[in-house]
Amino acid sequence: MPDSAEMQRLFVLDTNVLMHDPTALFRFEEHDIFLPMVVLEELDKSKKGMSEVARNVRQASRFLDDIVAHSRKSEIDQGLPIPNFGSSEDQPVARGRLFFQTQSLINHLPDSLPGNTPDNSILAAALALQEKRPDRHVVLISKDINLRIKAAIVGVPTEDYSNDQVLDDVSLLYSGTRELGEDFWETHSKDMESWQESGHTWYRISGPDTRDWYPNQCLYMDGDSGFQAIVREKDGDDALIELADDYSSAKHSIWGIQARNREQNFALNMLMDPNIDFVTLLGTAGTGKTLLTLAAGLAQVLDKSLYKEIIMTRVTVPVGEDIGFLPGTEEEKMTPWMGALMDNLEVLTQTGGGDWGRAAADDLLRSRIRIHSLNFMRGRTFLNKYIILDEAQNLTAKQMKTLITRAGPGTKVVCLGNVAQIDTPYLTETTSGLTYVVDRFKQWPHSGHITLLRGERSRLADFASDTL
Repeated sequence: MPDSAEMQRLFVLDTNVLMHDPTALFRFEEHDIFLPMVVLEELDKSKKGMSEVARNVRQASRFLDDIVAHSRKSEIDQGLPIPNFGSSEDQPVARGRLFFQTQSLINHLPDSLPGNTPDNSILAAALALQEKRPDRHVVLISKDINLRIKAAIVGVPTEDYSNDQVLDDVSLLYSGTRELGEDFWETHSKDMESWQESGHTWYRISGPDTRDWYPNQCLYMDGDSGFQAIVREKDGDDALIELADDYSSAKHSIWGIQARNREQNFALNMLMDPNIDFVTLLGTAGTGKTLLTLAAGLAQVLDKSLYKEIIMTRVTVPVGEDIGFLPGTEEEKMTPWMGALMDNLEVLTQTGGGDWGRAAADDLLRSRIRIHSLNFMRGRTFLNKYIILDEAQNLTAKQMKTLITRAGPGTKVVCLGNVAQIDTPYLTETTSGLTYVVDRFKQWPHSGHITLLRGERSRLADFASDTL
């Protein structure tokens, strides 16, 4: 018998794989796919509704219908060729075949797995394939950890579906900053140009380090100089960089908010730059993501009139038990989810005019801030808006694409999140939509990203974050 590593593999797909990514049918290259009948039954049960899962199920069903259409029973028994999907260069060419379960396999379940649950039926199909096709390496693909554990117990090789994985490890994610070495100016000063224009200092530099830079990447150098700059243009080994504005002093604060560390200063530079249309901020609790974004948004909406209003939204995934249906309008329903917005507005409306002054400021801000639900974003176009997408780590790559493409002319989109706090089932740090856009947008000259490192909420919050 040939070694299992040399065998052509036969993948048994769990239902949640197609629920997560309908195009999974086309992503196994030369390997064959087997669909147990219970998978089709579970897809049928989940097709109704307006949720993302229901839409994915309906799309998977349409793909299956296209493959099976006009096929005779004998052709289905022999396996149907899987067509290619899409035309992108990074899309693998499908050369395998799709097999459906055509007979009952429940008798293959071991005594340790009694009953006829969907998971056990899928395991029974995998075990039967191992016996009937000893020439194939049968592998169960599932995003359900417990099913993978059960499969390992009964002797079925399993894998997580990882085609949508952006990176092998989240530690490889682009941070948005880069530290310059102590000898940087010595090695890059030969052909360097420097000038001032409109109160900004510019450098045109070429050298060995510049080829690895990205547009709007933040450069810094520790020490007495406190050098902080942002890459504005990149062309091969040549780069144009601009000294970053200093928002750490009170006279350069944004709505009374000052940058308390280097990363916050870089974040404010990007949030206040009208040439950057898309900003992503990653960071743990208390790093200032929401406060900085709101302060910059209010400064550009009320003071500079660059945008008409602020639109804030987030994924409604509860941390604890759900509180059920809520009465009221869309904004009233979203209010319980927007505690972070309300908390930060209290900080930004601390005026010296007493209770009346605070109430007037609060009414003014609320009139320029709109709260929307993600459920009603599809099909909309936002013109000249400052859009804040909070808790973006709970979105899939497809949902993120749907939301970002809502932006019309003159709109800025800011995505906030912490990939270490994902509440959506089957999403991980390496498959989150937030990780996806950070990696895909890093080459675009109108986007910027910063990972905030230091918590600035309070000494209690910082200690709890470090020790608990």
